[in-house]
Amino acid sequence: MYMGNLPEPATAEGRAGLAALLDRPDRALLAFDFDGTLAPIVPDPEQARAHPDAVPALARIAARVAVVAIITGRPADVAVRLGGFDGHPELSGLTVLGAYGAERWEAATGELRTPPPPPGIAAVREELTSWAERTGSYVEDKGIALAVHTRRAPDPEGAFATLKDPLARLADEHGLALEPGRMVLELRPPGMDKGTALTDLARASGAESVLYAGDDLGDLPAFEAVARLRAVGIPGVRVCSGSHEVARLASVTDLELDGPAGVAAFLTALSERLG
Repeated sequence: MYMGNLPEPATAEGRAGLAALLDRPDRALLAFDFDGTLAPIVPDPEQARAHPDAVPALARIAARVAVVAIITGRPADVAVRLGGFDGHPELSGLTVLGAYGAERWEAATGELRTPPPPPGIAAVREELTSWAERTGSYVEDKGIALAVHTRRAPDPEGAFATLKDPLARLADEHGLALEPGRMVLELRPPGMDKGTALTDLARASGAESVLYAGDDLGDLPAFEAVARLRAVGIPGVRVCSGSHEVARLASVTDLELDGPAGVAAFLTALSERLG
């Protein structure tokens, strides 16, 4: 089913959320994950780039809505660089929340705010690298978090299964949280999640409707935050950037799209609808 040229959410709550966004875009908050949602997943995270249609569509949308934000596990400055979000006058109001909300970059000023890395990160760095090397995986150092990627290992799924339990123990020993994702295991400080980041944005902006799009397990807290906001009268729509790797996300969202290409097409249609 379609709402004009837009795909229609499968749930009544999602349809109400999208309708509220279309009715009062100037009071809407739109937030997006980066990898797997705006940018295709690639073997080397440094080669990730936003889908070519995504940023132009976001720029058009940003002129009509209250807030456009990126909420990512990446360092905020890395997401800005890889996404090509800097230097777009139309995106002058963009906010990028990196490290699950611990870091903040504002397009209007170019200011980046980031906390120092917790002691636990320095303590596990060497041991984590040793574990990764044993399986042919590699470590991405995010400053305040460390991510072990198994996608380029000889046996990606086997490496993921081998590493999950020992890294969980390592995280626990050093007061860190382990966040599993799409062929990635991330150790980061506890208390950082996309749901808190999204809720804080909604409250600070006075948003009257919310849309969040994501593709991975780390996006579940944001989807749960949308549900909580709906429960207190703020309509919202949860958009899944679908993949076979995390198929179960479709069951906890309102609208499933075909990966980053589908998200970019949705954003293009939304920008046209908003005019």
